[in-house]
Amino acid sequence: MPFSSSSSSSLNMAKPLSLPPSLLVLPLLLLLVTCPYMSHVHAHCSFEGRNDHHQCPSKVKGVFVFGSSLMDNGNNNFLHNMAKADYSPYGIDFPLGPSGRFTNGRNVVDLLGEFLELPSLIPPFADPSTKGLKVINGVNFASGGSGILDDTGSIAGQVTSLSQQIRNFERVTLPELEAQVGCRSSESLPENYVFMVGTGSNDYTFNYFLSANRNLTLQSFTANLISSLSLQLQKLYKLGGRKFVLMAINPIGCSPMAKARLPVHIGCLQVLNRAVHLFNIELKSLVDDLNPKLPGSRFIFVNSYKIIRDIIKNPTSKGFGDTTWPCCEVASLKEGGSGVLCKRGGRACADRSSHVFFDGLHPTEAVNVQIATKAFISTLSTEVYPINVKHLAEA
Repeated sequence: MPFSSSSSSSLNMAKPLSLPPSLLVLPLLLLLVTCPYMSHVHAHCSFEGRNDHHQCPSKVKGVFVFGSSLMDNGNNNFLHNMAKADYSPYGIDFPLGPSGRFTNGRNVVDLLGEFLELPSLIPPFADPSTKGLKVINGVNFASGGSGILDDTGSIAGQVTSLSQQIRNFERVTLPELEAQVGCRSSESLPENYVFMVGTGSNDYTFNYFLSANRNLTLQSFTANLISSLSLQLQKLYKLGGRKFVLMAINPIGCSPMAKARLPVHIGCLQVLNRAVHLFNIELKSLVDDLNPKLPGSRFIFVNSYKIIRDIIKNPTSKGFGDTTWPCCEVASLKEGGSGVLCKRGGRACADRSSHVFFDGLHPTEAVNVQIATKAFISTLSTEVYPINVKHLAEA
């Protein structure tokens, strides 16, 4: 589904002098009957730059994105670290080429943006040009290698933690947005914006499991992650967010990176999968905890773990062939690589749509399409809970 170009339109209303006042009021009344919610926030906020295809604008004007590499669309391009995807063969199937997305084409954020009919790609916060009218349809704050905990990702260099991402939203983007739409965030955010959060994987792979002296049990560590995440989500709620999409952690134990660490092991590395599965269970429970706790909020949980595991268990029925090997050349640990990222300028497989993994950890666009589609329209509570993104957007 291609993006439409952004355009703005205004209604130039002359002042007819010969019509009775009752007839002048009638068009406005008809408009409010057709789009009743416009009499609420939209009467005070100006969302210029949107190209609407329907008589009534969608309630969702934009998406704010927080998380790690699965959500990052170019923020790490502007940071000094090793977690970058701004080179070939990343972006081999993306219209703009290598952009900082950790896949061959679109990521889940891009695809959900298309489903929500956003007029353009969501810009990365770290790009100096992300200001002014560019923030009206949302901003992406995600940073590859980051995590829920502030010290996660330090092994990769400079990354932006979830806490810092939220501070960037609060201190920089929010005032910019308020200036652009002409109203306070408490008016514009609740109905008009979705908050996507996808993080936690690196807290296990590049924090807990790398620590030589783990003082916490896996259960205690996970409880600490969920508690920290809960506070961060409540902070976004206080800033005006009401519609939240929480992404599960993918089955990282099935990734080529994990399997390469134990080459004689057959199947997925269950010690990793058990850890993230525990996190996902608690994340889904957090949805049940926050929805009644925060009035007016709507949190939903997208179980990308299950969606990918279903593909791996029965790939041919879903159009996939290779569930084991990365599509691109990945530098191994013996070669001085991380076992995760594609080699700079390396080769990529020809049948990318049949591969589950593009590099040592991140899924292909074909998998992202599966995740985004199910997130948007699935009616299975095992895949998206308690409602899907489409219903969230319409709420």
